[in-house]
Formats: sequence, structure tokens, C-alpha cells
Amino acid sequence: MKTLNVAVIAGDGIGKEVVPEGIRVLEAAGKGFGFGWKWHEFDWSCETYVQTGKMMPDDGLKQLRRFDAIFLGAVGHPSVPDHVSLWGS
Repeated sequence: MKTLNVAVIAGDGIGKEVVPEGIRVLEAAGKGFGFGWKWHEFDWSCETYVQTGKMMPDDGLKQLRRFDAIFLGAVGHPSVPDHVSLWGS
């Protein structure tokens, strides 16, 4: 059985609610179609930005390159400007 290596970034707000449900759906699909998942969660969010001044570590993109896919929830918060939460600058 093929196993897909996936980075999971739930993000903020509704992302923290819908990503676990999305994972449940993907797990069921994998069972039905004969493949598996290996999930790797990253706590990168606007909440992280407020606490640390960064959405993710400096080597965040490098960390993500090793995965087959990235499952991104929702990012954004009224206290964090869009150019920070969406574009990283």
C-alpha cells in the first residue's frame, strides 16, 4: 500500500475545526482506494505569529519540501495584517 507523507497546517479559527474532519475523510478515502497517510502537524498560525513574531520558522519552506503534499486549513486573524498571514512578508 502506498503511503503519502503530508504536512498538516491547521492554521487559525475554522481551520482548527475542519482540518481534523478533513483528515477523517481522507483516511476513509485511503482505505477505500488502497493507500495510507502519514500526517505531520505543524503549529504555524497567526497565533504563533502573535506569540513569536513569525508565522513559521525561517526554514519553514525547507521543512515542507520533504512532503508529498501540504494540507492547509485557514489562516488569518484581525490582529495580523494580510501581508503577514497570506504572503509571509
